Amino acid sequence: MKNGSRRIEVSIPDQSLTLWQGTEVLRQYSVSTAANGPGEQADSYCTPRGAHYVRALIGRDAPPGAVFVGRRFTGEIYSPSLARANPGRDWILTRILWLCGREVGKNRLGRVDTFRRYIYIHGSPDELAMGEPGSKGCIRMRNGDVIELFDLAYPGIPLTIHAN
Repeated sequence: MKNGSRRIEVSIPDQSLTLWQGTEVLRQYSVSTAANGPGEQADSYCTPRGAHYVRALIGRDAPPGAVFVGRRFTGEIYSPSLARANPGRDWILTRILWLCGREVGKNRLGRVDTFRRYIYIHGSPDELAMGEPGSKGCIRMRNGDVIELFDLAYPGIPLTIHAN
């Protein structure tokens, strides 16, 4: 099968991400979506629902644990000591898959625009729990998992986020 038949599904209730190739599950990962639950409004810190696609892949050659700010590698590599020196920092690590909504008025354009809200799938510190909500709207993954997904994804891959 061609890569074009690949798709990603995120289940907010199950806190899981599944990569499909046609009707076959290629990979399944435990993730962490928003602590505030599902929602599309700007500044809500919620994970948006509905049909999306991956608009950009960022960080292809970055080392595991690479720290990103504004989608740019800062040159830092995450460590517990770096975390202690930066309490409260929202860690975006290793790779970024930047999402874009497909549904005008639901997750695209205006105050519900997933892309303009900077909603990503990204790596996170190893000590953060997966399988339970905890992010500020993005979909967090373990660093090794996000590298694997990044290498299997492509710009334009369809992605659906389900809340039920």
